[in-house]
Amino acid sequence: MDSYSTIAQIASAEFKDRGSKFIAYAFPIETADDFKKQLQQLKKEHPKAVHHCFAYRIGTDGNNFRSSDDGEPSGSAGKPILGQIDSKELVNTAVVVVRYWGGTLLGVPGLINAYKTSTALALQVTPVIQKQIELSYTVEFDYTQMNEVMMILKQFNCTIQSQEMQLFCLIRTGIPKNRLEETLYRLNELQNVTVKKAL
Repeated sequence: MDSYSTIAQIASAEFKDRGSKFIAYAFPIETADDFKKQLQQLKKEHPKAVHHCFAYRIGTDGNNFRSSDDGEPSGSAGKPILGQIDSKELVNTAVVVVRYWGGTLLGVPGLINAYKTSTALALQVTPVIQKQIELSYTVEFDYTQMNEVMMILKQFNCTIQSQEMQLFCLIRTGIPKNRLEETLYRLNELQNVTVKKAL
């Protein structure tokens, strides 16, 4: 597997059932910290909402995911949200569904339907994109070799995750999995360039 599917941008959609309003926000994330920031932001924007239920999945190994019912009956919110993310085979994707109480109990089947439907609607309105799976490496080199290093990174579609530019330069780069061997070979051919797998 050399690529994965994720969403291109933030999207939202609304679903109403018997007076209750469910607003789903889907957004791309890279880390759990990204997610926490988005959740805090939504809680500020919707202070009167009764629930902020969510699910996310990060990374392609399938192990990094979370879901929360945030006070709704167990399994009635987080799981249906995660189920929609997984049914589209999306990763690095989070959905928060903000609920405003409408005065009528929906029951567990009603809740499952509301969280599932609002999530599905939000995921339908944002474009799905393919991204390459990247492995993080650090590249250390002398400032004079900047052009050579950058040319190789560009040639193999590597992304720059962070950089420190002084007399000695340090770049953290994401190398596409399917171009790893060639990229490392070319970088290691350069004099006085150190390439290490990032921690």
